[in-house]
Amino acid sequence: GPLRRIETTAAAIAGGDLARRVPRPVTTRTELGRLSAALNGMLDRIEAGDAARAATNERMRTFIADASHELRTPLFGIKGFTELYRMGGMPRREDVDSAMSRIEHEAARLVRIVEDLLLLARLAEEPTADAHLPLRMTPMDLRSLAADALHDLRALAPDRPVTLTGPDGGPPGVAPVLGDESRLRQVTSNLVGNAIAHTPPGTPVRIGVGTLGDRAVLELSDEGPGMTAEQATHVFDRFYRADTARTRTHTGGAGLGLSIVHSLVTAHHGRVDVRTAPGHGATFRILLPLHTDTGS
Repeated sequence: GPLRRIETTAAAIAGGDLARRVPRPVTTRTELGRLSAALNGMLDRIEAGDAARAATNERMRTFIADASHELRTPLFGIKGFTELYRMGGMPRREDVDSAMSRIEHEAARLVRIVEDLLLLARLAEEPTADAHLPLRMTPMDLRSLAADALHDLRALAPDRPVTLTGPDGGPPGVAPVLGDESRLRQVTSNLVGNAIAHTPPGTPVRIGVGTLGDRAVLELSDEGPGMTAEQATHVFDRFYRADTARTRTHTGGAGLGLSIVHSLVTAHHGRVDVRTAPGHGATFRILLPLHTDTGS
């Protein structure tokens, strides 16, 4: 009877078969019918929760593997130089100086990766909770960040033509927001670093700043090789590198920069998106709530 079918289903589920369901009743008007429907609803939620946990565990395994790989590379570099020194492979003072310089470079890379991982871990706990990442929110204008990006690009890549415009290509405009200036500078710095790392030397870059509706906008656009739609959907994932479409240079980034951009912008109640196509460059656009100072 119906009770025996429920009992059989319960035994199968206890054995690990979460896909099993109580046979659908002819009607839910009876007590048994309502019980069967309620049990199936509960089982749907249990199965969905189990699938979500499995997906989370898989993401965690991937994250740990990627993080281990990124940390291992500079560590092996440091280990190699120290072993070479210990075996007497650096007889000249200039050899030692060169090795020390490389060790310092690899150690700095390690520090950057660890700091980025810690920042992402804090942001992942709750993207908009100030308790995990205290944001010192003050009135500011995104034009100051645009000016920083302009100076950074001219200093780091003097061969690149850089223009400053508005979001629509017109003149740059005011973009008042409430934000943590140091964290938003980190966002800008990461976008600049990304443009330099993933486009060929001499590639023109445009910085746009202004307002669109009730949003303040800061965007960085390059005329590089661009990305496919598939790559664009993953570009903010941790450790993701769209190597096939974007020309990587020797910068050796860990693939965390754009993930940090996304997390910090989200913490500011904003959003970031990318518009790109193969052969048509990439535009990263940040939209933050417009701040109007009422004087109160």
